[in-house]
Amino acid sequence: MDMDTRLLRCFTAVAQEGDLTRAADRLFLSAPVLTRQLRRLETQLGTELFTRSRAGMALTDAGAALAAAAPAVVDAWDAALGATRGAAARADRVLRVGFVTGGADGLTRRSVAEFARRRPGWRVRLTQAAADDPTAGLAAGTADAALLRLPFPGQEALDIEVLLTEPRWVALPAGHRLAEAEEVDFAELLDEPFVAAPPESGWWRDHWLATAERDGRPAKIGAVARTAAEWLTAIADGAGVSLASAATARTGHRPDVVYRPVRGISPAGVGVACARGAQVPQVVRDFVGACAAARDEPEPAP
Repeated sequence: MDMDTRLLRCFTAVAQEGDLTRAADRLFLSAPVLTRQLRRLETQLGTELFTRSRAGMALTDAGAALAAAAPAVVDAWDAALGATRGAAARADRVLRVGFVTGGADGLTRRSVAEFARRRPGWRVRLTQAAADDPTAGLAAGTADAALLRLPFPGQEALDIEVLLTEPRWVALPAGHRLAEAEEVDFAELLDEPFVAAPPESGWWRDHWLATAERDGRPAKIGAVARTAAEWLTAIADGAGVSLASAATARTGHRPDVVYRPVRGISPAGVGVACARGAQVPQVVRDFVGACAAARDEPEPAP
């Protein structure tokens, strides 16, 4: 039987969330569309996968069996698709590099220039990832390498070269009570609503909420943002404050948003990451080496 992987993704989201509405939000689908996808899968398999009630979606025995196997199937297909697309891009001498934010500033430009020197005729295609993908395409196979905020979930499975470390700052609406402070103690932010990454970003979201530094006090979420533009707009509108990198503080300019350094929390960093193992193409390792060389070069004078 041929199977549409989209149906498996829909099923897996509902199985993991246990709730149709939350799964629909996670997949950026409406609940009726997601319901139709589940019914289609059940029709193809000839069995019910969920029992439906006001309490949510509970797996049947057949559903539980599929839930145990489906994530590996989807992950294997994603890996195969990513490898195929990566090979096709490299055949055209294109290296796909993802990034979450532009936090590396001039380091990115110097890295790309150094890579071009080492690999004449090659082109780097930079692609910004959404806020709910802290690996910037590496996990999904849509990037060969990535410039990433550190730390991030899953980094232990990748090869990472640390390029820089920097303190975390806080982004505030311009009229906020702390907007004129030279420095903000994190304790002063504990009761503030925060603009957060989507819940599915998990560990990454927790890091930028400084969950580890809250001593068990849960963060108040004033808004959820999936893109940098949504994030800045929510802060400017007064929906909440948010921790940010020093690089974002330098580049994320808006007249209605101000940035202040924060004491009492751990620093962040930027690194270049790629897959681990002998199968990683040499051209990818050349890009990592170019980033390391650019890091070690002095910043050019303005």
